[in-house]
Amino acid sequence: MRIAGIDEAGKGPVIGSMCIGGVLADKEKIDSLKNLGVADSKKLTPKKREHLAHQIRKYAQKVYIFEVSPSQIDELRKVMSMNKIMVLGFSRVLEELQPDMAYVDAADVNAARFGTNLKAQYAKKYPEKSNELTVVSEHQADAKYPIVSAASIVAKVRRDELIKELEKRIGIDLGSGYPSDPKTKQFLEDWNREYGTLPDFVRHSWKTALNVGKGK
Repeated sequence: MRIAGIDEAGKGPVIGSMCIGGVLADKEKIDSLKNLGVADSKKLTPKKREHLAHQIRKYAQKVYIFEVSPSQIDELRKVMSMNKIMVLGFSRVLEELQPDMAYVDAADVNAARFGTNLKAQYAKKYPEKSNELTVVSEHQADAKYPIVSAASIVAKVRRDELIKELEKRIGIDLGSGYPSDPKTKQFLEDWNREYGTLPDFVRHSWKTALNVGKGK
């Protein structure tokens, strides 16, 4: 049985892309992933995540990361909710992995609804395969299922890589990229003051970014 785990990193930040990670493995390999010590990526140090991401690729049948840029998020938010964007993104990963069973970290307050919507979206491209696919959608799945922990780790490592690349390119520490981070907020204010606008790697539709533009 081919089992997939899917999770995202970067849904909430005002800076940078969102990365949706997917890991596909044979059922027999799940214990191997567990033995590696995979866990919710937020509970691991960056160094530990990088080490595990490398190991995960050895045991996984396939690893796929779907990146959604800030500008893509802004454009999509004009016509749909963030929940719908998450369904579309997770479905893209499902389409790439085509598992028999998928465990996903629900990106909706209603976990069951997220699973139902995800399967319905997948069925649009693979109607026959969707009938055979089992989707388990739960909150905190990254802490419960090793295959989702693995997906959480590869997504977070890629997201961190992208932020590091940005910081190297512009020579500025961006902080965590989250709206609540004082360093991130200061960066937005400083950039807007100097250039009169925000850069393309910022999600302009985020309330934090809009408030900076209004001088709040």
